[in-house]
Amino acid sequence: MFKSILGTVFALLFAVQLSFAKVSLPSVFSDNMVLQQKTKAAIWGKTQPGKKVTIATTWSGKKYSTVADADGNWKVKVSTPSYGGPFTIGISDGDITELKNVMIGEVWLCSGQSNMEMPVAGWGKIKDYEKEMAEANYPNIRLLQVEHVTSNLPLADAKVTHGGWTPCTPENVAEFSSAAYFFARELYKKTNIPIGLIHTSWGGTVAEAWTSGTALRIIPDFVDPVTTVETETKDDAQKNYLLKTQQWQNLIVEKDSGYSQGKPLWLAQDLDVSQWHDMVLPSFLEKTLPNFDGVLWLHKKVTVPAEWAGKPLKLSLGTVDDADITWFNGEKVGETNAYNALRNYTIPGNLVKAGDNVITIRVFDSGSNGGLYGDAKLLYLANEGGTQIPLNNAWQYHVGLNLKNMPPYPTDPRSPNRPSVLFNAMINPFTQFAIKGVIWYQGESNSGRAYQYRQLFPTMIQDWRTRWNEGNFPFYFVQLANYFITDPKPSASDWAELREAQLKTLSLPNTGMIVAIDLGGFDIHPKNKQEVGRRLALIALAKTYGSKIDYSGPVFKKYSISDNKVTLSFNYTSGALKTPDGQPLKGFSVAGADQKFYWADAVIAGDKVVVSCPQVANPVAVRYAWGINPVCNLYNGVDLPASPFRTDDWPGVTFNKK
Repeated sequence: MFKSILGTVFALLFAVQLSFAKVSLPSVFSDNMVLQQKTKAAIWGKTQPGKKVTIATTWSGKKYSTVADADGNWKVKVSTPSYGGPFTIGISDGDITELKNVMIGEVWLCSGQSNMEMPVAGWGKIKDYEKEMAEANYPNIRLLQVEHVTSNLPLADAKVTHGGWTPCTPENVAEFSSAAYFFARELYKKTNIPIGLIHTSWGGTVAEAWTSGTALRIIPDFVDPVTTVETETKDDAQKNYLLKTQQWQNLIVEKDSGYSQGKPLWLAQDLDVSQWHDMVLPSFLEKTLPNFDGVLWLHKKVTVPAEWAGKPLKLSLGTVDDADITWFNGEKVGETNAYNALRNYTIPGNLVKAGDNVITIRVFDSGSNGGLYGDAKLLYLANEGGTQIPLNNAWQYHVGLNLKNMPPYPTDPRSPNRPSVLFNAMINPFTQFAIKGVIWYQGESNSGRAYQYRQLFPTMIQDWRTRWNEGNFPFYFVQLANYFITDPKPSASDWAELREAQLKTLSLPNTGMIVAIDLGGFDIHPKNKQEVGRRLALIALAKTYGSKIDYSGPVFKKYSISDNKVTLSFNYTSGALKTPDGQPLKGFSVAGADQKFYWADAVIAGDKVVVSCPQVANPVAVRYAWGINPVCNLYNGVDLPASPFRTDDWPGVTFNKK
């Protein structure tokens, strides 16, 4: 009866107004949307300059009116009640626009790179994705999917899929952020409050792309790049990019010790490789050279049967990441610049001789995994009849160039990895829209500049809070998971330094971080996004919704040294520390004043850990889970893992990296 009366009120309210063109609304306003509860929620749009715009809502029956400015812009703030719905919002400038099936609840913005973008199904195929997708029937969780767009200047509106908000169904959740969905599902189950998720992320992107140009100007490293983004024309940007790219490629050759004046040096059949090192292929080169990107030269001597001499051969290298140039007996036989293409090269018969022949490969790896990897059966030399000589064994290698000694690769003017361009297109359009808070999963693409991230990440958070002008709203984020290869010895690590930068960001008010050091593996996209969402929700339930629950794993607090032992104290022990199934502690290393780290013995003593090492008589520093994929197992009483940490502040591998 009440809704029927309000419907009549709507009709009477707008029937007397003349009908012209309807108001134009940003993409964030649509049927099925969620408005933030218990706030003054802005509703805005465009119409003809000077026109009166009236808004009415079925949750209050009130009317709100304003007049469009000289550019046709208008904005009204409406009071929202406690959660509930569905409701209808009527907006008229003489012609009625109705937004139907609107819920009042909690709105969370979800952003970051591919681990936030990773969908339930689609390319993500998270753990148990078919079951999860089939059961994703939560009509009071609403989804808004933002499309990938860049802009050199701030935009007023964003592009979204499906025409706007959609209820959470098996069909709609399949391509939606799995981390965001599982976060919302946990909140909804515990609170019964409708949840609106604005998902705006982009795989492989850097944090500075998500930060406004104004905020980035306080960081000297970004002043010039931001100015370039804001002032350079499209044509000039493309010309400059092509010029800088060619200069960078020329510099690679110039700095490659395998070249002299542009000519390869290491092709001779009698080349002395006694000082080169061995590497068994196929394999990612990072297994032998952790954290290496750059140029690697590979050398192998192959004995060819006499009957093969003078006849063409097939050389199969399998997959090479990223690029290769390949020579046979000093003559170039192939070149490919594609990280996902199989290498199959034909060796002319005139190059083939009986006895020893030499294969030389120059591999260029621009980042992440690299080298000759994949199926061992695809690495061989074969004659025309298909008889093979396997090459999946020891090769000699020599480093030609480490990219750490190169300036950064020029950024494509169409790239999303330019300062401010994602903030402008995918964040700025929502800064007037009332939200409860933000969840964030990003950092992999900034790992090579982890020290810089110490300032960049807090700057981005503070920037967003300033733009929304809603105070220090909750900002909860995911620390990088374990990934890739486990270092056999304690080693420096850019990923460990990035995790440290994330940990330091907890000094900002109303922030929270989940530790995911136990959720990853060899895949950079951990499949267990259920636990990522659950841990994020634990923080929100405790810090935002007032639940009396434990939400954090152990966080290092302080240490003391007595004799040859270091005693570590922690916050968030939840009564006691433990390891799974009572196993011995792993992941601790100790160093003396010489800064050389050795694996340590560690034991739990109630809410403390005592660490010692036979090789270090006078310890001065302890590190835990310090590596890209550390073996570590310290948990608290509610089975949440401890954050990686270190007690020292010695400069790391990303110190001064820009």
